[in-house]
Amino acid sequence: MSTKTELYDVIRKPIITEKATMASEHGAVVFEVAIDANKPQIKEAVESLFNVKVKAVNTTITKGKTKRFKGKPGRRKDVKKAYVTLEDGNTIDVTTGL
Repeated sequence: MSTKTELYDVIRKPIITEKATMASEHGAVVFEVAIDANKPQIKEAVESLFNVKVKAVNTTITKGKTKRFKGKPGRRKDVKKAYVTLEDGNTIDVTTGL
């Protein structure tokens, strides 16, 4: 088992968007995770932090857009999202905060 601070390094924050809300209707929760985190690490972190059973973990990496910052071209950071599907009967209320 990892320490609690290492688990919070894997899971950064919950993502609350329209698409994430639609996923939550099917028993999935969406988190922003560390870019180098793998699926077993994400599963272990969610199970130990929230005391739930995880059925599956799907991940996606969104590449950062090129934008202008104060007139100069820059680039937003890449973001890795984890769609965590929970076993039946398990829930996580992300609106209360971590």
